[in-house]
Amino acid sequence: MHTPQTPRTRTRRWRQVRLPGQPIELDATRALRMVGRAVRRRCPSCGGQPIFEGYFRLRPYCRGCGLRLERGEADYFLGAYLLNLAAAELVFAVGFLLLLLATWPTPPWDMLEYVCAAGVVVAPIVLYPFSKTVWLAADLALRPPTADDIEQHG
Repeated sequence: MHTPQTPRTRTRRWRQVRLPGQPIELDATRALRMVGRAVRRRCPSCGGQPIFEGYFRLRPYCRGCGLRLERGEADYFLGAYLLNLAAAELVFAVGFLLLLLATWPTPPWDMLEYVCAAGVVVAPIVLYPFSKTVWLAADLALRPPTADDIEQHG
């Protein structure tokens, strides 16, 4: 039996798509699930296919659910760059403190200087793809995808 009401959401493969005018509900379990998927470098929305073509290059859309990974703004990933910088600095600070405490009372200052200098250069490179996917997951949690965010393929 068909109901005359139109559904507020429609299902596309593994998840729901928010239609225009539908209220946003922030669900902590859903947000944590998306961040967990993002840390594995998978689509935060469906968890399906890997979304990177290489280590640094993001695919234009998810092959599993069709989500456009660039959310439509030219400066969209500036937040990811900020997240990357903050995470790299946190890694540096924690690493420095742990090395300092492990070698106390006579820390090898030269070794600490070289290791930390290398860490400050290497950490942002290693964390770059993770910061992009975690930023995408946070954005999807706060601003769920609309029908315009889904690529129609096939």
